Amino acid sequence: MAANSPFDCVLLDLDDTLYPGNTGLGPALKRNIDEFLQAKLGVSAERAAAMRVELFRTHGSSLAGLIALGYDVHPDEYHSYVHGRLPYDRIAADPQLARLLQSIPQRKVLFTNSDRAHMKRALERLGVDESVFDAVVCFETMNPHLFGEEGRRAAAGSDPRAVVLKPAVDAIVAGLRAAGTNPRRTLFLDDSERNIAAGKALGLRTALVGKRVRSKNADYALESIGALRRVIPEIWGAAAAATSDGSERSDHGIDKMPMRSDLDSIIQPTSIQA
Repeated sequence: MAANSPFDCVLLDLDDTLYPGNTGLGPALKRNIDEFLQAKLGVSAERAAAMRVELFRTHGSSLAGLIALGYDVHPDEYHSYVHGRLPYDRIAADPQLARLLQSIPQRKVLFTNSDRAHMKRALERLGVDESVFDAVVCFETMNPHLFGEEGRRAAAGSDPRAVVLKPAVDAIVAGLRAAGTNPRRTLFLDDSERNIAAGKALGLRTALVGKRVRSKNADYALESIGALRRVIPEIWGAAAAATSDGSERSDHGIDKMPMRSDLDSIIQPTSIQA
């Protein structure tokens, strides 16, 4: 643990956070979802695209909406189609990311809405070993009730058709449980302003990734994960947080950037609408 750091744990999102949002995986995923809806429900391409948008708007993801509406869709069936056909070769290896993650002295938790198979393939492409993280929170760990009798018993009392995903409170709580730290000493990095707002509401310190301007609920803004050490040096302790002229950064290094409107923060969708 870094001396005098304000953080005891770092929660890191995966998609469009550990790799750039311009890989093309987002548009490919949307096409895959549309094709899945066409094949599963027998609807036209136009209807499938409209359904995807509406399901995401009302339920947070297409899968969550399908399950909530009573369609016979298993998460493995859905993920194997919409994630299994993604062009993973567009994710480039990032040795600097691997070194950056290894250098973070705090407990590190990978916190993604994606399924474990997608997570593993993305990390493999990045050249990041899963073991660099102290814990992983993914679709399966947040939704054990959707996977067999044992999972249903573990989640007894919960809605059997509810799908838990960020930015739901239950999802953020799952991330905090994996962190095992005080929320106010836990740093949460995500590219979604909706997820950042949810984390902030539960007391987390927040960093919006992929943006130059921070939203109301983001303590920091990073154009990319590669800027982490420059924007939030206090992760590595008080000495690292000193500016080049020797003065100390105030507010634990929070960048004093203009804020977007509350409405823009709330309605901004994630780039991968799974």
